[in-house]
Amino acid sequence: MFHLKLENHFAELGPDFYTAMLAERVGVPHLLHANPKAAPLVGLEPAAFSDPDFAAVFSGHKPLDGFSPLAMAYSGHQFGAWAGQLGDGRALLIGQTRNGAGELWDIQLKGAGKTPYSRFGDGRAVMRSTIREYLAGEAMAALGIPTSRSLCIIATDELVQRETAEPGAILARLARSHIRFGHFEHFHYAGKHGHVRQLADYVIGEYFPDFAGDHAGWFGEVVRRTAHLIAHWQSVGFAHGVMNTDNMSILGLTLDYGPFGFMDAYAPGLICNHTDEAGRYAFDMQPAIAHWNLRALAAALNSLIPTEALISQLDTYESHFRKQYRMLMRAKCGLANEMPGDDELIGQLLTLMAKAGADYTSVFRALGESDAVFATLFAGHEVDAMAWAARYRARLPQLAGLCAVNPRYVLRNWVAEAAIRAVEDQNDTSVLDRVLHLVQAPYDSHADDAAFAAPPAPEYRELSVSCSS
Repeated sequence: MFHLKLENHFAELGPDFYTAMLAERVGVPHLLHANPKAAPLVGLEPAAFSDPDFAAVFSGHKPLDGFSPLAMAYSGHQFGAWAGQLGDGRALLIGQTRNGAGELWDIQLKGAGKTPYSRFGDGRAVMRSTIREYLAGEAMAALGIPTSRSLCIIATDELVQRETAEPGAILARLARSHIRFGHFEHFHYAGKHGHVRQLADYVIGEYFPDFAGDHAGWFGEVVRRTAHLIAHWQSVGFAHGVMNTDNMSILGLTLDYGPFGFMDAYAPGLICNHTDEAGRYAFDMQPAIAHWNLRALAAALNSLIPTEALISQLDTYESHFRKQYRMLMRAKCGLANEMPGDDELIGQLLTLMAKAGADYTSVFRALGESDAVFATLFAGHEVDAMAWAARYRARLPQLAGLCAVNPRYVLRNWVAEAAIRAVEDQNDTSVLDRVLHLVQAPYDSHADDAAFAAPPAPEYRELSVSCSS
């Protein structure tokens, strides 16, 4: 069998932090799709995908030698309300391994059956949500956005009941860590302040060594990373959909892809999760919600860090976010050398996009093309678009390199759905192959797959996604 150098770091924290358990033997597993670009992250060669034990290991049917699988315990605020104990209800950590770069990576199975934290869930995952997360992590990574990754999809050949019976699957998910804000909340609200300190020291020692002995400085770095993450989301038009504190990574990663969506028509108030009736997690709310979540984390750390220091670090969030977002948006417009009026010029473009319902990704990509192509994206507002373009060209007469910062391809919901339907309806992974290739090279032009860069056709415009997506 293929070999991984395993390290059992998280288990050393002690049994209050997890439940040690084997995965359920879910269905009859076989490898549906594998991601060679992710294999080196955990020290695997792509040849491992052909190993006869591969599907058994990455479905949880066969444990990796030298690691006892475990489900993590954590809690969280969901939609702003304290939810109490949550934990890895359908996820299982089956390994931690250090790659050639010295990075420790988690290997986690999502959909491998019930754990003690499943509550009323069945611990399973459906093919639909598995494909979406598999593609989304790779799309975000290629855009330079911190994220979990995916190694493979295992089909289980069973049906899983959601709104209807759907094909089941297991995702082998990779991340530097799956520790969340909710891990700290779990012990804080249980009054186990020693555990809060123990967990913080573990996280700092492994992932933030420059902050050894400096808990306040470490929290400030978490604030900074979170602010930068949200700025990245806003700059590419990504809406997460369910920013509960149990879905917020302590490392500043994009974690837990459910009802996410990359924006098509620019609508600042986009709600991509149809169960979010109040719009708490709308696109334009994400910066404020991230700050809210950081305040919840600060409350969980108040036995460890003085209140004044927590407030001081929290107060840096807005400046970190604004500085990063401004830098990213200026780069998207090619405004390397700052001049008076630049912020107004970018603001005018976003206002015009919202007014016209222009496609977010296509507009920024078209900045590096002709004004005629640009204007066609503003149906009914072409005159205003040409007037803006004239001001923009006067500001930046020489365009170069814009296609290197503005992707042609993002994982639009309709594109993910095309891959899902091909797998579910026809057992055809060729569309999944193509989409994975495109989102892993989002800045390139692929003539044969230009259609995947387009906004959704009418039959795909009303796609609805929820927390089970």
